[in-house]
Amino acid sequence: MANLNTKRFFIGILSIAFLVVLLFAIYKETQKQLPNYKPEPVVSESTRHCMSCHDEKGEGKIIVEQWKDSKHAQVGVGCIECHKAKKDDVDGYEHHGDFIATIVTPKDCAKCHEKEAKEFTASHHADAGAIMGSLDNVLAEVIEGHAAFNNGSNPAAASGCWQCHGSRVAFLKNEAGEIVRNDDGIPRFDPKTWPNTGIGRINMDGSKGSCSACHNRHHFSVAQVRQPENCGKCHIGPDHPQLEIYKESKHGINFYAHREEMNLDAQPWIVGEDYKAAPTCVTCHMSATPDQPVTHEIGARISWTLRPKVSEKVDAALIKKYKKLGQPLPDNFLTWQERRGNMQNVCSQCHSKDYVKNFYIQFDNSVNMYNEKYGKPGLKLMKALKENKLINPVPFDEKIEWDWFLLWHHEGRRMRHGAAMMGPDYTQWHGNFELAENFYTKMVPEIKELIKKAKSSGNVSGANNVQKVLDEVLNSEMHKWYLGKMSPEEKAKRKEASKKFRERYTH
Repeated sequence: MANLNTKRFFIGILSIAFLVVLLFAIYKETQKQLPNYKPEPVVSESTRHCMSCHDEKGEGKIIVEQWKDSKHAQVGVGCIECHKAKKDDVDGYEHHGDFIATIVTPKDCAKCHEKEAKEFTASHHADAGAIMGSLDNVLAEVIEGHAAFNNGSNPAAASGCWQCHGSRVAFLKNEAGEIVRNDDGIPRFDPKTWPNTGIGRINMDGSKGSCSACHNRHHFSVAQVRQPENCGKCHIGPDHPQLEIYKESKHGINFYAHREEMNLDAQPWIVGEDYKAAPTCVTCHMSATPDQPVTHEIGARISWTLRPKVSEKVDAALIKKYKKLGQPLPDNFLTWQERRGNMQNVCSQCHSKDYVKNFYIQFDNSVNMYNEKYGKPGLKLMKALKENKLINPVPFDEKIEWDWFLLWHHEGRRMRHGAAMMGPDYTQWHGNFELAENFYTKMVPEIKELIKKAKSSGNVSGANNVQKVLDEVLNSEMHKWYLGKMSPEEKAKRKEASKKFRERYTH
């Protein structure tokens, strides 16, 4: 009898224990369904060691809290896993028993995210630091500011251009060329170059780029990355207002109306499966479709380059780049047709084939019209002015150089980006209208004045050469209206359209 009671006692205890475990499991599963559920972080001994200062003592506490909310924390990727450096790393230093580096570069991220890092390194984003040799950087370092200001602090570039495009990161050095360190032995970064999360940053380990330009440290939240504002840190403003264009487009209107339906935390976040309310920047340029994987090669779906004075297909621009560098084309090189096919695959998740085809015809027409009406003639005229010495070679010292820069760098880009992203206001009033205003009321009169000035100063031959180019441009089909040479048929057509407009809107 005693044995029977003992068995019943142990069975009862085991039943209660099993019930407690079951209830706890149900509780934990229920907690996961709550909107603010946060799984406990997996904290390794090395990370716990870092947290003993950076969390418990308050130094960097917010950073630790952000990490605790991250996917990294859920799988045990902590401080040392990302910040650990090799003994020969130039930016590494001893820190409380570990050899670490402050900056986590794409090379570091590649230890876990090899595919993503490889795609990113091959992208135009990773080369954004090349602006340092461009006309834009001449503006920052010479015209807007001064590269030598305050012992070479270069503020216009350091606080402006490089915060998007990236700096070449460097340490402070003393007169003997030694790295300057603080009292803890930590090397001090040159404030001209750091802090900086520019997407094309040139790191001290030889890698290009900054993953944290998009994946804000230390959350690394995919929901944050997928929202259009994330791209708006850089893709905004007078020369490339993609964020503003997106907001006025049907895509943007739908997103902001249905943001809560976008399932932004989902993995893998496939359009048409995980969400259907609207596309974001990431949807079109990077994210998965039922037929395509996620890509960090940001140009893999872009067929035109809309940045330069005259647009060309992306593959043509890249072929020139590799040829100039003396490098072969990469194995995964994509033609513009392949890139366009990739983007059209995204479009086709919501739109019919005819809709997508007709949109691209409209888009191509806008780009080609800009090229033929403003880009190519503008280049030809500016070249003639310089070659015939009607303007001098110093950039931005004459008004026409500013007007030409505004025409292609601001107005022309706005129009092309507006057409690419279905933003009619930016295509028209911030684009085509301002292109026409600049060309006809500023550049053409300024060229006429420069011709007149050159003749009076004795440069008759140069003046005549430029006049010939100007006459050729203005007598071309798209500009001859300016000379009063519109064909009788076109005049009649305009007159009839005006009559119908008055009949419709005047009483």
